[in-house]
Amino acid sequence: MKPIQRLNALMAACAAAALSVAPVAAAAPDPALEARLRAELSPAEMGGWLKTMSALPTHVGAPHNKANAEMTLKQFRDWGWDAKIETFWVMYPTPQEVSLELVGGQGAPFKATLTEPPIPGDESTSRQQDALPAYVAFQGDGDVTAPLVYVNYGLPSDYEALERMGVSVKGKIVIARYGQGWRGLKPKLAQEHGAVGAIIYSDPRDDGYHANDVYPDGPARPPTGFQRGSVADMTYAPGDPTTIGYGSTKNARRTPVEESPTVLKIPTLPISYGDAQVLLKALGGPLAPSSWRGGLPITYHVGGGDSPDTAQVRLKVKSEWTPKPAYNVIAMLKGSERPDEWVVRGNHRDGWVFGASDPLAGHVAMMGEAKALGALKKAGWRPKRTIVYASWDAEEPMLLGSTEWAEQHAAELKKKAIIYINTDGNGRGFLGAAGSHAFQHLVNQVAAEVKDPQTGVSVGERLRARLGVQGTAPGASAEARASAKAALDPAKDLPIGPLGSGSDYSAFLQHLGLAALNIGYGGEGSSSGVYHSAYDTYEHHSRFVDPGHAYSAVLAETVGRLVMRIADADKPVQRYDDFAETVAGYLDEVKKLDAAQGEAAENQTKLLAAGAFKLADDPTQPRADPAALAASPQLDFGPLDRATARLKASAEAFDSALATRGDSLTPAQRKRLDALLLTQEQRLLREQGLPFRPWYKNMIYAPGRFTGYGAKTLPGVREAIEERRFDDATTYIGLTAAALEDYASGLEAATQVINGG
Repeated sequence: MKPIQRLNALMAACAAAALSVAPVAAAAPDPALEARLRAELSPAEMGGWLKTMSALPTHVGAPHNKANAEMTLKQFRDWGWDAKIETFWVMYPTPQEVSLELVGGQGAPFKATLTEPPIPGDESTSRQQDALPAYVAFQGDGDVTAPLVYVNYGLPSDYEALERMGVSVKGKIVIARYGQGWRGLKPKLAQEHGAVGAIIYSDPRDDGYHANDVYPDGPARPPTGFQRGSVADMTYAPGDPTTIGYGSTKNARRTPVEESPTVLKIPTLPISYGDAQVLLKALGGPLAPSSWRGGLPITYHVGGGDSPDTAQVRLKVKSEWTPKPAYNVIAMLKGSERPDEWVVRGNHRDGWVFGASDPLAGHVAMMGEAKALGALKKAGWRPKRTIVYASWDAEEPMLLGSTEWAEQHAAELKKKAIIYINTDGNGRGFLGAAGSHAFQHLVNQVAAEVKDPQTGVSVGERLRARLGVQGTAPGASAEARASAKAALDPAKDLPIGPLGSGSDYSAFLQHLGLAALNIGYGGEGSSSGVYHSAYDTYEHHSRFVDPGHAYSAVLAETVGRLVMRIADADKPVQRYDDFAETVAGYLDEVKKLDAAQGEAAENQTKLLAAGAFKLADDPTQPRADPAALAASPQLDFGPLDRATARLKASAEAFDSALATRGDSLTPAQRKRLDALLLTQEQRLLREQGLPFRPWYKNMIYAPGRFTGYGAKTLPGVREAIEERRFDDATTYIGLTAAALEDYASGLEAATQVINGG
C-alpha cells in the first residue's frame, strides 16, 4: 500500500474510533496517533482565528497586538498547556513624522503620499486607524535635501557600475528598488558610499502589474502599496540593537542608540511605485543600463548631475526611541520520560499592518497543532520529551522577541533544546524546508506521509514532480538540473536548503548552535505583492494566497508530525551522513569559487593592461576603469579536506551502528547517547564568530553579509574568498576545519556508546 493510502486508511479508522488514546509506549512514529493529530486539524477553525487576529494592525505597540497575545495565552491554557507571557522591553522606534518631497527638477513640487488608501471590497483596509505610515525601523532620523540618484537594487555590483559611469552618491539621496538582496543592505551600502538618505520602492516589474493583475483584481501590488520593514543591520546581529548578546529585560543595561552598530545613520523611507514614478521621471544623467530598467512607463536614468534642473528631494524622518513591551507567549507540555530534553517550536505573531499572510497564516497553523496536541494529552497521550511552543512578538523589527528570549535563556537552551522548528508566513503550493541537514531524512519521511489537498498525493511526491519538471525544462540552471536528478531518483531523499536569516530560527541556529528547521508552503498562492503592506489582509489571503486555509492545515500536520516524532523517539532521528555529504558539497563549491576568483583576477589584469575597458565603453558617455582586483594566492584547503573526510567516516559509522543496534540499546545507553547528541550541533560554533560579526558563531550556516536573508555556507571561508580577504580565508579554513573535527569527535563518542563502549 502506498504511504498516502495508508494514511487515508488510518485517518478513517481514527475517525471511527473512540476519543480516548492509550499512552504511547512504542517508538515514534505512531501511525494511529498521527492520524488522530490530522483529524483534529480544522482549516475552517484556522481561518476563523486568522480573521480575528488580522482584524486590526498588529505591529509592536499596537493595542490589537497585545490582545492577540492575550487571546493566544488563553487558548493555550484552555487546550491544556502550561502557558505564560514572558515580556521583554525592546528598543523600537515609533514614527512621529515622515515626509518625502520632490523640491527641484521636472514634476516639482510633488509630495509623496506615504499612506495606503482602502481597497474597494476589502473591509480590513478601511480599519487603519492604528496603522504605521511608510516606515522602516532602525533607519537614522534626519531631515535632508539633496540630489537624487537611482542605484538599481542598491547592491555592491550596482555601485561598481555607477563608479564606471562616473556617478557618485556622496552627499546624495539614493532611490533603490526592492529585490535581489535584503532590504537593509540598500540603505547600509548607500550610507557606506556617502549618501545622506535612501528611498526604496517596489518596481511593478518585480511584484506589480508586470507580474499579475493588481489588487483587488489580482494578487499583485497596486500602485499605492509599499513595503515596510526593518533596516537594522541584521548581518551584524539580529535582536534589540541596544542589548546585543543578552536579553532586553526591563532593567537591562543598554548601549545608546547612536552607538549601536546595527542602527543606520541616514534617514530612509519606503514608497509606492506610483510615487516612485514621479521621482524617477525627474532624473536626467546617464541612461540606466538595460538590466536596471523596471516596468514603469518611463525612460530610466541614473541622475547624479549638479545642474539647476537636477532632481532634488527632501526626506524627513523623526521617530520616538524608547523600549516597548514585546509579549512572547511561551507554552509547555512537560515530557513524561525526558522532561529536560526540549523540542521547541515557534512562529511570530506581530505584523507590519494586518499581517494575514505574514505571519498569521503560519501562526494559526501552530495554534492548530497546539490544540490538537492538547486534545491528545487530554485523551491520555504524554510526550516523552518536553514540547515548548512559542508565539513570538516583535519579529518584524528584526527578530526581537525570539532573539531576546534565546539570549536570556541561552544556558538552559544549550543544556536542554534538541531542536527549534520555525514557521512564518504560509500559502498554497509546495513544501519548502531548510535547516540542519542531520534532520533531512526525517523531513523526507514526514513529507511522504502528509497529503497534498489539491492533488491527493503526498506533499513529497508533488514536490518531486515539480523539481523534476523544472530541472528538465529547456534552459534549466545547473542547480535545477541537480535537484531534478535527486527528485527523479525515488531511492534518494530530496535535499533541504541551508538557513540564512530573516525569521526566528536565527538565534537558535547561528548563535546558540541548536539544530533548526524552517518549514512552509508556497509557490502558487501569491502574497509577494502585498508583502508588509496594508493590503496583506484576511480578504487578500483568502482569495489569492490560501483559499479555504487548506495549507495552514497542511503546515500544521507537517510540523505536528515532526514535533511528535522527535518528542517521542526512542532512538535518535538524525542521520548524520546527510550532513557530511552536504558539507562535502559546500567544500567543492568553495574550491570552485576560489579557482574562479583567481581566473577573474588574471583576466581583468590582462584587460586593464590592454586598455580593453576603455575600448569597449561608449566614448560619448562618462566612464572609468574598474578597480583592479587583488591577485588570488594559493589557498591550502588541506585542513578542510581532512576534516571533511573524517566527518564522512564518523557519520557513516554512527548511522550504521544506530541502524544495526539502535533498537536494542539499554536505557543507560540511550540516556548517554541522548546526552551526547543534545550538544552535538553546538560543536559547529567557534567563540570568535565570523569576521565583522562575532554574534554569528556557526561555521557552517550564516546569512550573507551582502545577501541578508540568503544563506552563505562555510561562511567564514566563502565570504573571505568572495571579498578577496585571503588572510581571513586561511584563518577560517582552520577554524571551520576545527569545528568539523570537533563534530566528528562527538559522533565517534556517540558511536562508541551504541557499540557498547
